[in-house]
Formats: sequence, C-alpha cells, structure tokens
Amino acid sequence: MRENLVTVSTRSMAFTDCMKTTDLSTEKKGIKRKNWRMRIRFFLKINSSQSRSKLRKNRAYRPTADDVNQWAQSLDKLLSHKYGKAAFCIFLKSEFCEENIEFWTACEDFRAIASQAELAAKANSIYEEFIKSEAPKEINLDFHTKNAIVKSLSEPSATSFLAAQKKVYSLMENNSYPRFIHSDLYKELCAAAKGEGKHIKS
Repeated sequence: MRENLVTVSTRSMAFTDCMKTTDLSTEKKGIKRKNWRMRIRFFLKINSSQSRSKLRKNRAYRPTADDVNQWAQSLDKLLSHKYGKAAFCIFLKSEFCEENIEFWTACEDFRAIASQAELAAKANSIYEEFIKSEAPKEINLDFHTKNAIVKSLSEPSATSFLAAQKKVYSLMENNSYPRFIHSDLYKELCAAAKGEGKHIKS
C-alpha cells in the first residue's frame, strides 16, 4: 500500500511540474528508462523474420543520423518529422507529461477541419479532454485563455484554440524540448541512427 501511495505521489508531482526528474526515486528512474528503452527498441528494431520488401520499406523510413541531428535544431523541426515527433511523445510519456503534445496535435488536426459541424464536435471534444477543470488530460492554462475558449465553443472557428496551442508550444519549447535533447533517450537515438547502437541496452 505504501509503495502504491509513493507511486501516485510521484506521478502527481511529475504531472504538475512536467518532468521534475529530481523528484523521482532511483528505482522510478530505472523503471522509466526501461520503459522508453523498450519503446525505442520497438521504434528502431527491424525484425529479422520480416520479408525483404518490408525490410527495405522500414529501412527507408527509419530516421537517419541527419534527421536526428536536425531534431536538435528546433522544436519545429522535431515535430515536423514523423519519427521525431514519435520519439518526443515516448519521452513525454516516460515523464508523465504527454498531455501537452497530445493537445498540440489535437489542435493541428482541429485547424485542418473544413466542416463546421465537425469543427464544433471536435472543439467540444478537445475542451472535454484538455481544457475544462479536472479534464482527463488537463493542460495548464491561465483563466483568460481558458475563458476565451469556453466563449468560442458556441461558434468555434479554426483559431479557437490557437492562443492555447501557442502557450503549450512555448512551454514544450522552453522546458520539455531541451530536456529531451539532453536526455539519454535522444543520445541513444543518435547512436542508433549512426549505427553505433545496434542493440539498445535494457
């Protein structure tokens, strides 16, 4: 029971402050590291039992050393690359902070919707999941930004969540992204892309 309470407490601290790794115990860090290493192994490994056609296809879409190096240039370059964004998601999930990237992605999808009916449905879905108080994946927004979203729900437009999306992007750019670039996960991705880490240690 005590162990469960410690785990819940640790998750709460990490969720509130978005990845304060200093608050995590050595054992918890080990669990997190094992978790993302398993994900990276799945992310990068090519199964030897696959057919040659699938093998060639997977190799073509795996991130190159140049790709991985570009991820360190800016958050925009990281998120614009399919595998860069996937790797960043793995990192955020390992730190219990994936709600920010999920919200940002939902906003990107939202702005691409043409139908007003679909726009309204998606706006309410985003509000219920990320914006309202005690939402399942509530993001950290100031009252003014949150209130503007609430007022727009009756007639949502493609820009209804733009201010909130920019705030979340800035938060990731200044906090999560630098930690990702300096993380062991990113270093192992660099090594794997260069062919230096054919087997990621468990």
